[in-house]
Amino acid sequence: MFDAGPAAVKGGEPLTGQRPRFAGSSASTMALSRFFRRGYDLDELARRLGVLRADLEGVERRYHAFEVRKRGGGTRKIFAPDATLKALQRRILRRLLALLVSHDAVHGFETGRSIVTNARVHAGRAVVIRLDIRQFFPSTTADRIERLFRHLGWKREAAHRLTELCTWSDGLPPGAPTSPRLANLVNYRMDTRLAGLASSLGAIYTRYADDLTFSLERDEPRRVGGLIGGTDAIVADHGYRLHRRRKLHIRRQHQQQLVTGLVVNGGVNLPRVTRRRLRAIDHALALGRGATLNAEQMEGWHALLAMVEQQRDGS
Repeated sequence: MFDAGPAAVKGGEPLTGQRPRFAGSSASTMALSRFFRRGYDLDELARRLGVLRADLEGVERRYHAFEVRKRGGGTRKIFAPDATLKALQRRILRRLLALLVSHDAVHGFETGRSIVTNARVHAGRAVVIRLDIRQFFPSTTADRIERLFRHLGWKREAAHRLTELCTWSDGLPPGAPTSPRLANLVNYRMDTRLAGLASSLGAIYTRYADDLTFSLERDEPRRVGGLIGGTDAIVADHGYRLHRRRKLHIRRQHQQQLVTGLVVNGGVNLPRVTRRRLRAIDHALALGRGATLNAEQMEGWHALLAMVEQQRDGS
């Protein structure tokens, strides 16, 4: 019933994360002003999503919960929406959220950005600081999401229904296709504040989902401490908490500096131990011997290696 639609919004003014700038067009400015004053209702929401209003109001929120292992140990709980809800969430993502603007420091789940673009910003720096937000998606509350939709121009009833369709148990469900994009959009101000903190201390800031990375050109303990303490206060203002022990990493040039799984001490690359392991597996597979990864899994690793090669120098 809710097949994925085209990425572009058809008809009406696009909803953008920031109000668009026009080249001196008073007619366009007046139309924009009327849009923000009037807002859009459930009928307009149904039209933009290409569904009947009755279907929009009647779809039930059903999720299947399961756990997946984290690369660094432990498990992560995933809430996968059922087929009908997932298809509608994809429409919301493509027709309503695709044109919205996130902060320049955000690299996760953004078109043209990746773990490589996130890592290369910090290559060759004296100090790399990595922090992690606890329960990032579930801690991004439904109230904040509804206020975002209201800010974007949706009337109360439409904003509330959008929030219901995109949240679960008062937060963003890890596993819903809309969650990463909404988390990026609703945290625009947090990212602005963190980028401002970094700039004030001579650092660079990026975020990939719940991973926050700062890097400094010079190793000065006062600045390192200021970044960590300031980040703790800023994320708390936005309803989050940091992992302050197990997932706080401060790495200097004489240590292996990792950002989103990539080494950034000089250039950007996979860790040496990973590259050696992949070469050994390739060799075993070529000889028809048993290996810890199969050919299909190796294709994924080769695609990652190719992406690193292509993007690490900014190309």
